[in-house]
Amino acid sequence: MNKEILNYTQNRELSWLRFDHRVLEEAQDPEVPLLERMKFVAIFTSNLDEFFMIRVGSLFDMVQMDATSIDSRSGMTPKEQLEKIYEAVAPLYKERDKTYAEIKKQLHPYGICGLDFKELEQSEKKYVKKYFKEQVLPILSPQIVDANHPFPHLLNKAIYVTANLKHKDSEKGKTTLGIVPVPQFVSDILMLPGHDIRYIRMEKVIMEHLNIVFDQYEVSDANYICVTRNADVAPDDEALEINDDFRHLMKETLHKRRKMAVVRLEIAEKLNSDMEKYFCEKFNIIPSQIFRTKMPMKLDYIFSIAGNLPDSMKRSLTYVPFSPQNSANVQEGNMMKQVKKKDILLFYPYESMNPFLKLIKDASTDPNVMTIKITIYRLAKKARLVEYLCAAAENGKEVTVLIELRARFDEQNNIDWSERLEDAGCRVIYGFEGYKVHSKICLITYRNRNDIQYITQIGTGNYNEKTAAMYTDLSLMTANQAIGRDAAEFFKNMSIGNLNGTYNHLIVSPTSLKKQVLYLMDEEIRKGREGRIIMKMNSLTDVDFIRKVSEASQAGVKVDLIVRGICCILPGVPGYTENVRIMSVVGRYLEHPRIFSFGTGAEQKIYIGSADMMTRNTEKRVEVACPIMDDSIRKQINHYLKVMLSDNVKARVMLSDGTYKKRENTQPPVDSQAVFMDEAIHAKREEPEQKKKMGDWLKTFFRR
Repeated sequence: MNKEILNYTQNRELSWLRFDHRVLEEAQDPEVPLLERMKFVAIFTSNLDEFFMIRVGSLFDMVQMDATSIDSRSGMTPKEQLEKIYEAVAPLYKERDKTYAEIKKQLHPYGICGLDFKELEQSEKKYVKKYFKEQVLPILSPQIVDANHPFPHLLNKAIYVTANLKHKDSEKGKTTLGIVPVPQFVSDILMLPGHDIRYIRMEKVIMEHLNIVFDQYEVSDANYICVTRNADVAPDDEALEINDDFRHLMKETLHKRRKMAVVRLEIAEKLNSDMEKYFCEKFNIIPSQIFRTKMPMKLDYIFSIAGNLPDSMKRSLTYVPFSPQNSANVQEGNMMKQVKKKDILLFYPYESMNPFLKLIKDASTDPNVMTIKITIYRLAKKARLVEYLCAAAENGKEVTVLIELRARFDEQNNIDWSERLEDAGCRVIYGFEGYKVHSKICLITYRNRNDIQYITQIGTGNYNEKTAAMYTDLSLMTANQAIGRDAAEFFKNMSIGNLNGTYNHLIVSPTSLKKQVLYLMDEEIRKGREGRIIMKMNSLTDVDFIRKVSEASQAGVKVDLIVRGICCILPGVPGYTENVRIMSVVGRYLEHPRIFSFGTGAEQKIYIGSADMMTRNTEKRVEVACPIMDDSIRKQINHYLKVMLSDNVKARVMLSDGTYKKRENTQPPVDSQAVFMDEAIHAKREEPEQKKKMGDWLKTFFRR
């Protein structure tokens, strides 16, 4: 391992925890509406759950398989990384508990009250007890643990109420453990009668009535717990070789995930030393893997509460509603005709995904369209896109869908959609052994008189109608025939299992994407102080890319990296990254576009695509990035980058030690996401000169 790189890099897992802390900071921001702040607590919690299931889970596997391996960005072994993670997570739990308690307190005056049993009024206690006896008790599955009743398998992220039990007729001191799963068929919360939103969580209802559940026992040390299991399951390669039904293999993989090793135990109440030892033995964990939380272990119900508020309360407690707008660059009428005339760029969620969906719908009925080909990674539970693709197949078009069944946590959804697509007559393929297909590309082939022509769509995000209203992404629709020919070649290669295709304009991993990005960076390095690199992505871990960024900095190139999450390179390190500036934006929407910009002026080259600069994307996935050839769209993207880089409200700037701080407001406040919402709303009625107002004062910001 080249140890020099350790001077300006950091561990990816600790970097990710710093990202999730930025999410928690949004929950602490008094400028954010109260229920939105509570949602950020829920997002922080969900992120942390997935972090333990996947990243901590993978480190557990590494400890078993290759305990001496060294992380090239931090010099730590897997065991050392786990120790650092537990050490970093413990204070996050305390900060989250404090944040949750403060928000909960501030919601009380609005009549939104999450209550403990002791806080209930007498009439409410009677209501809860009656509900418990009639609706909950009949479906409970309580269990004791003794010689005849072995310790049960606890499901991942399910909540269990536990207690020590002593038989009323037994000898003194002899106790056993009682376990009650919180049923999945009841609501997470019980709403109490009345006009206010008063509720109690179901695990607390069950815990309060354990004396009814275990009526032969004396109950003590009541608690509720939740285990997190390793979910980093990859389909077994040998199984793939002997099993030609990939859907069946993925179903087996999902079943296996339920039984993986415990990587974390969450508890509501402090354990005595005997119980701590008992759980450590049962789950094969150490005390540092046990985390106590004073807030709910699941917060999904917050989203339903927020959605069911009366309008008067919504105005005070949630963001001002915003709906994706119709793009100013799109007119009513046939989308194929519009794309043939000019390239169109959509900017989600500020602009609606509907023009792309209409493009597919129009293509499904166009008599000149022969084929529609698309790669799918994640879809919404309800997907108009699938209906239009099925309609196209039923109308006699040849529809090819490359669907990635290994999209983590969306596997079952993708299995279901693949079956629906096949039933409609679409040709469904599944990609490559060992390489996930993560690209976002769609190709429409049509006959124009005697010529075969193409319309291509390439995006930075999934074809998911739900997340298109929540994630920021770019979607390019182009009739550029050179791009179309490359796309046709790409789909041919995907169909015949060729990862090593060559393309004239598209850059595709695992073969050409990283190679071309590094080449374009070398072009800027040769310019020295005249060089300019701006890149926006979700995560940055690729060691080759990191070294090239340092090389560019040392050559005097000004480098701006907008990285939402994991970022393993450190900026401002003397001798290595002095000319590198790194920022992260965490706000109302999840930042998701991948944009690569090299140079300035007429020589500037811009690509958008599906790949982050992570080794898994550049070497172990099929990703596609597309050059922006249209001048007006290049100007659009430059505007987006300028506004993002000027954000001094939601942006955090990384310091050379890997920590983040908010930018000092020496300029007028700029919330980039708010700017884009406002621009989308006013786009159709603004004159070109008016659009420049904000950009004028920003110009000096970029003269570095």
